[in-house]
Amino acid sequence: MKTKITLLLAALFIGLNIGFAQQDEECMTKLSIFHEYVKAQNFDAAYQPWMDVRKKCPQFNNAIYIDGEKILTDKIEKSTGADKAAAINDLIKLWAERGEHFPDKTPKGEYGAQSCQLMYDNRALLNKTNEELYACFDAVYKEDKATFTNPQSLYTYFSLMVDLFDAGKKTAEDLFNKYDDIVEKVEDEVKNYSESLNVLIEKEAAGTELTNTEGQYKVYYESYLSNYDLIASGIDEKMGTRANCDILIPLYQKNFEDNKMNADWLQSAMNMMYQKECTDDPLFVKIVEQKNSIAPDANTAFYVGVLKDKQGKSNEAIAFYKQAIDLETDNFKKSNLNNKIALKLKAKGSYGQARTFFREALRLNPSNGRPYLSIAAMYAASANDCGDTNFNKRAVYWLAADEAQKAARVDSKLSSASANSAANYLSKAPSKAEVFSSGRSGETIKIGCWIGASVKVP
Repeated sequence: MKTKITLLLAALFIGLNIGFAQQDEECMTKLSIFHEYVKAQNFDAAYQPWMDVRKKCPQFNNAIYIDGEKILTDKIEKSTGADKAAAINDLIKLWAERGEHFPDKTPKGEYGAQSCQLMYDNRALLNKTNEELYACFDAVYKEDKATFTNPQSLYTYFSLMVDLFDAGKKTAEDLFNKYDDIVEKVEDEVKNYSESLNVLIEKEAAGTELTNTEGQYKVYYESYLSNYDLIASGIDEKMGTRANCDILIPLYQKNFEDNKMNADWLQSAMNMMYQKECTDDPLFVKIVEQKNSIAPDANTAFYVGVLKDKQGKSNEAIAFYKQAIDLETDNFKKSNLNNKIALKLKAKGSYGQARTFFREALRLNPSNGRPYLSIAAMYAASANDCGDTNFNKRAVYWLAADEAQKAARVDSKLSSASANSAANYLSKAPSKAEVFSSGRSGETIKIGCWIGASVKVP
């Protein structure tokens, strides 16, 4: 009978893909007991056999740590005061033990950030200061930046830097450097998830149905991209007016001579001044020219284009914009460049040129639907100029609505914005009654001027 039980337990854990570090029958039995309790969500009953295995056989099986996290999380949710603080600290300790005994299954950046975030979320209870919390995140980020990818933790990390700056415990340069670092990290993660999502979107566009697994991955990628979009906005909101031209320009002027041969510093300064619209200052020109002289690349070509634009040299600006695109080898970054150039052209009213760049941005990164919304807005803005009759002018809004609706089809986080825009445009198009009275239902209308497209009357 004893042999049968042992064999039964072994078969059970093989079925669960659980391997054993050592064959300890007592640990095997108690692991089976607490695992079954956890599956039944009877965490109180699971606690003691789990603790026995955790203490006696910490290297026995990773289920100790997977189930242990659930047991302690339940204890945290049910307790208050000192008991809750003890459970929180024990969970942090458990993650550290997991890293010690199963390092290959415990990415330091991921689990370290979880620990810091748990402390931050319970900072009042644990009596943690902002300095202690920032030091926690900073140490993890520097040790394993690659797996420090949780959007919430990235935001918390930066938010703490801002709080320390406001308290006079971090310098403006510390703040700007960390802002640049975190923004770049977020962009890298958006790039990774976008590239994975693009494969699935392109498969769907080709008429191939996604498998169940692929569908699940698509939802997963879209969810992370939505979260990164939120924290990107949150980071900029948190930064607020702490980085404005009155602060940036004196700081960069002061540090320029010491950093004029440092391409990374020059790039960071250019990025920040461009983002905060400090491009009218002579220092921006000086930094761009210096960066272009020591390390010309796609970024500097783009900024030279910005300078040419400001000088009213539109043709030269376009040439530098195209040079920037040619110099960029990464498709995701190339898509972002096309979108940035298109937005500048859109702001100038050069809609035809802007659409060309927006379309290229979509081709290179089809999971970003924002260019569709920009094209829709340009169509709507041109309605009065691109039709020969009142009916035909308002027909342009059907085109605009169609472009807006495309955004939601490829980019789930834009569903609300897409629906609102489309509804707004359709409200300005000819009504059903007007279509009926005109007798033009089903007719194809050719839209002139820069749009150069046709729309079918519904």
